[in-house]
Amino acid sequence: MSSKGVRISRGEYKAVAQRMKALQEQQKKIVERMGKIKYKIAIMSNKGGVGKSLVTASLAAALAVSGRRVGVLDADVHGPSIHKLLGLPTGLGMPGRPDGTILPVEVPPGVKVASLGLLLPEDDTPLIWRGPIKTSALRELLAYTDWGEIDYLLIDLPPGTGDEQLTIAQLIPKLTGFVLVTIPSELSKAIVVKGLGFARRLNVPVLGIIENMSYFRCNDGSIHYIFGKGAAEEIAKRYNIEFLGSIPIDPRIREANDKGKIFFLEYPDSEASKSFTKIAQRIIEIVEASAEVNK
Repeated sequence: MSSKGVRISRGEYKAVAQRMKALQEQQKKIVERMGKIKYKIAIMSNKGGVGKSLVTASLAAALAVSGRRVGVLDADVHGPSIHKLLGLPTGLGMPGRPDGTILPVEVPPGVKVASLGLLLPEDDTPLIWRGPIKTSALRELLAYTDWGEIDYLLIDLPPGTGDEQLTIAQLIPKLTGFVLVTIPSELSKAIVVKGLGFARRLNVPVLGIIENMSYFRCNDGSIHYIFGKGAAEEIAKRYNIEFLGSIPIDPRIREANDKGKIFFLEYPDSEASKSFTKIAQRIIEIVEASAEVNK
């Protein structure tokens, strides 16, 4: 067989056809899996170092405490950390079934977790993968992870607007929306807004923006804006999106993370945990009210 003068052997043609069939089967499975999940929300920052994974893990815990059935997919191929923030060790693995499906690992308070970090042997094991391999890995996680019927799937995205972000946005049907995360610095603000442009280019709603590391409250009650002030509120006002809330700096967050503890559960009465609870409730109001209107 030939196309524009380029000869293609029958064996090559067959291999391409088989690959296309496999991709179609995977996409069919993705549609089936995602159809059992009410709301699919991707957490995005476009910039590293803003605490996006902490926000994802804490919101998942807050949603679960509120009575929702929750799953978290770690889409950060090169730096998966969600499993550790939710108290799971690297290399734990995920249970498999004879039919090829895998089960996410469940942690208190009922959050299901799927991450490549659970499949790596050690924390310092690098995944040296190019774009097509990353896309294939995420597609397989989406196709073969059996979440069951849950209310919320939070997807923790890596920084940027490249392979992982496009894969999630294009493969998940009816993505509920993006939640943006920033810190108050001018540099972060300038980069995070690119994520807003990315979402709008793909016609995916932006549910709102969260400001992490917003301030530090001393024991005497005084507040210090270490990284600046008001970046998220300014973005929200300028681009007509919702400001979901701010998270204060708390040294116990780092301590809990290092010990493999879930900060939200370890310190439920902390100012940061109360902020996560309020933000989770607002997200519930936004997406579930919209779902009722669209019935």
